[in-house]
Amino acid sequence: MSETFKAALVQLTAGPDIDANLERIEQLVGEASSVGAQFVCLPENCTQIQPDKDKSLAEADEEDGHRALARLAEMASARNIWLQVGSLTVKAAPKHCWNRSYLLNPDGAVIARYDKIHLFEATVGDGQTYRESDYTAPGSQAVVAGLPWGGLGLTICYDMRFPHLYRHLAKVGADYITVPSAFTRPTGRDHWEVLLRARAIETGCYVLAAAQCGRHAGGRETYGHSLIVDPWGGVLADGGEDEGIVVAEIDPSKVAGARARIPALEHDRPYGAASEEPDLPRSRAG
Repeated sequence: MSETFKAALVQLTAGPDIDANLERIEQLVGEASSVGAQFVCLPENCTQIQPDKDKSLAEADEEDGHRALARLAEMASARNIWLQVGSLTVKAAPKHCWNRSYLLNPDGAVIARYDKIHLFEATVGDGQTYRESDYTAPGSQAVVAGLPWGGLGLTICYDMRFPHLYRHLAKVGADYITVPSAFTRPTGRDHWEVLLRARAIETGCYVLAAAQCGRHAGGRETYGHSLIVDPWGGVLADGGEDEGIVVAEIDPSKVAGARARIPALEHDRPYGAASEEPDLPRSRAG
């Protein structure tokens, strides 16, 4: 894994029109390929952000015959790139879908798929309440896939708040972890960079987080700032607030280097469960 390679993140403002989003993705993937990117990552919900969830469910395809997945596979093969499809809406049941990420190889074949485990349930102060579980079925399986340069752990957005998942991925072979996202602006300002840098530092992995940006149909705003973070926690590239691509040279040897300097993945120790009612000192009155 000594050969360096170039990775690119696509940042966009997806709307309700799947075909229009695919056209924009194709333009940006073309830009990434033209500057030599061999591995290209797309954000969460890359082909549609639809405020009408009933309409989104009605328009969702099952994986077999999924029109967006087929088009993205053509992009990967036409450009001879590894393409990480941030996530697509894939029909799971009449009233629920999977929020599913894919890894496509340069032939356009699906190498791995991952269903988002941790679903976003929050009121963050932007005038909207998020209840992803109302229309999304949770995944249950962590996934590490093979790239030519090492193992790739697949995660999606809200997963980043659950560090045990990332530690597990690193322990079972991940050298790189993707975090495609549609992060809200309020949480993005306060939490986005610090969480992604922490996940890189804790695991000794490269973290590649392609993000949605800007104002979407229905008034939702996403934070942007797609990030590539190295295994020591340094930010190699930041996408800012507008659509476009960010590119960085990736050196696989830095994964082993960071883990040799701080071998925390080897230092787990067993411990007992904490008491449910700890005997804490009581404050004195007066």
